[in-house]
Amino acid sequence: MKKIVILFLLVLTTKGHSQFAKNMFSKDPIINLENWQKQRVYFGYYLGFNSFDFKFDYKTPVQEDIQVKKTTGFNVGVVADLRLQEYINLRFEPGLYYTKRDLFFPGVGTTESDYLREVNSTYIHFPLLLKFSALRTGNIRPYLVGGMSTTLNLSSNAKSQDDNFEQKFRVKQWTAAYELGLGIDIFTEYFIFSPSVRGMFGITDELIRDKTPDSPWTGNIDSMKSRAILINFTFH
Repeated sequence: MKKIVILFLLVLTTKGHSQFAKNMFSKDPIINLENWQKQRVYFGYYLGFNSFDFKFDYKTPVQEDIQVKKTTGFNVGVVADLRLQEYINLRFEPGLYYTKRDLFFPGVGTTESDYLREVNSTYIHFPLLLKFSALRTGNIRPYLVGGMSTTLNLSSNAKSQDDNFEQKFRVKQWTAAYELGLGIDIFTEYFIFSPSVRGMFGITDELIRDKTPDSPWTGNIDSMKSRAILINFTFH
């Protein structure tokens, strides 16, 4: 019985793979959702991953940079797409992004409570993007995307009166960035699957300085801006 089940699954897998290959990559594929992107407005949702970093600029040169330990966070959100013309779309992709970064300050104290600061961030992300699509080939259509975004950090501690002398690392609530990326629309029989990768580059300083001007944590930092790689899997 076990052998029969395995054989049955193999047949289904082979058949499914053959149909997928014919639909996607054959010389004369079956065109899926041929008129979908001719709609004026359509919607979707995305799930994904992120890796956030910080870029530091200093007032005076340093021998050793502040080290950032990155982790993999997650993204979830919705998409509203407005067709401007055949190859250009305006997209609004609000979402919830979670990430965590550990900052190591060289030469600050000898204990972990001195030189380590954890930055947990829960972002509500508001990107407004232009999508430039290539000519569709069968059921595949690559695209470039770029635009501006603003972000609300729900974990910023911006209103806290404590600072790093009380082990409280503070960042601003609102920041802005520009984003650039690429992706591909894959037209299946029932929906469009769009994996994409995008870079996010902060343009505003996020750091709230300590009350002491010569603080060993923030005194020499001229600016601190987020950098991120965003990988999203979108479904329309």
